[in-house]
Amino acid sequence: MFVRNLIRFVFVLLTQVLVLNNINLGVNINPAFYVYFILLLPFETAGWALLLSSFLMGLGVDFFCNSLGMNAAASVFVAFCRPGIIRFLKSRREYEPGTRPTIRDLGVRWFFSYAFISIVLLHTVLFFLETFGFENADQTLIRILLSSGAAFVLVILVQFLFGRRE
Repeated sequence: MFVRNLIRFVFVLLTQVLVLNNINLGVNINPAFYVYFILLLPFETAGWALLLSSFLMGLGVDFFCNSLGMNAAASVFVAFCRPGIIRFLKSRREYEPGTRPTIRDLGVRWFFSYAFISIVLLHTVLFFLETFGFENADQTLIRILLSSGAAFVLVILVQFLFGRRE
């Protein structure tokens, strides 16, 4: 399990910093695909490990993007909120040991809701930290919606393409 998560960590980090951060989608769309790593951490992950691994993912993105800890802060916030999001989204199937937060294990509706809430939360924290205020709230909200939408599409595509192999 640890090796699989480590490989996913490296894959997601490299995809974010080498591919997605170098694509110009116009109108300042910056999908934070690295939230995918946080989304797929097992339910049994200890709280400290969840926060630490999320911090390291965000710090890795910050290191390559020179963004002064904003991604680390946003990813730790999402990791902190993750147990509450999971409790809020009750599943028809119990969260038994070995059950993973994937489409295959918990269904499309549950995963879509879980991913959508987490992605929007991450982008909201990230972009409001970036602007450090509410002066351009309308532009920030547009960036949140567009970037969240792009990240959501990427997460769902990757989940459908590679989720069956896990």
